[in-house]
Amino acid sequence: MLRLFTDTDTDITPKVAAEYGYRLISMPYSYDGKTIYPYEDFETFDAHAFYDMLRSGVLPTTSALGEDRYIAYFEPEFAAGNDIFYVHFSRAMTNTFDSMDRAVSHLLEKYPGRKFYELDTKGITIGSYNIVREVGDLFLAGKTPEEVLEWGKTEVDKFAIYFFADDLKFFRRSGRVSGLAATMGSLIGIRPIIYMSTEGKMVSIGKAKGRQNAINALLGYVDELGEDVLAHRVVIAQTDAMDLARQVGALLQEKFGPALRIEYVDVNPTAGSHCGPNAVGVSFHAKHR
Repeated sequence: MLRLFTDTDTDITPKVAAEYGYRLISMPYSYDGKTIYPYEDFETFDAHAFYDMLRSGVLPTTSALGEDRYIAYFEPEFAAGNDIFYVHFSRAMTNTFDSMDRAVSHLLEKYPGRKFYELDTKGITIGSYNIVREVGDLFLAGKTPEEVLEWGKTEVDKFAIYFFADDLKFFRRSGRVSGLAATMGSLIGIRPIIYMSTEGKMVSIGKAKGRQNAINALLGYVDELGEDVLAHRVVIAQTDAMDLARQVGALLQEKFGPALRIEYVDVNPTAGSHCGPNAVGVSFHAKHR
């Protein structure tokens, strides 16, 4: 039997995970001396309460998982005779996968008949969400792990994500966006436009004055890069900014018509700790990222 895994940094909720049989690996965040594991320490993510907490001045931190936690997730599956296929967020963004590699190496020595497959989405939040969903659909259609990995060689780089942040103090503190300082300068009201590169890193590639111009910039990227958009999901993410997200969705529906499959997703709290409230992004199938 094959057991599917993904992680909470892909924005997959337990409800969506259950549609495909994914097990969720919880990626933690910490504040006020507490470390919280999404969907282990709570059942439902209250996005409004979380992002209101950030608005009040709380600045959560995030941390990598240790080898022992990966063993705790994976060993029961190997012990039961199952192989594992893990679709995860970008390796380039964290050293947590170094711990995972050590855990998997140890477990494969202990259970030599087992197999471990992984697919790096080279993204986070909805860019990963889109791919996790597509991979789940492929397995439901009867594809083998090898066929899914082959699909991923070209398709992973065809799921683009573009988003803008409202308050740069979160990204500045995390240091995870290249080109941010040069792009922003000291202008008030400027919002960086950020995307996930083919290397799996967040890169600031533009700027917009005001929210409406930032929304227009996102729509421009969909228009310029979109490929077979109607054949795939368009996923719109927001950090307690559903009114802005629905504005993006309405404009996309206007362009592509009622057949466009739009999903609205709350950015998970671990990733949201880095981008802060009032951020909006869109993920779509593209010619390239």
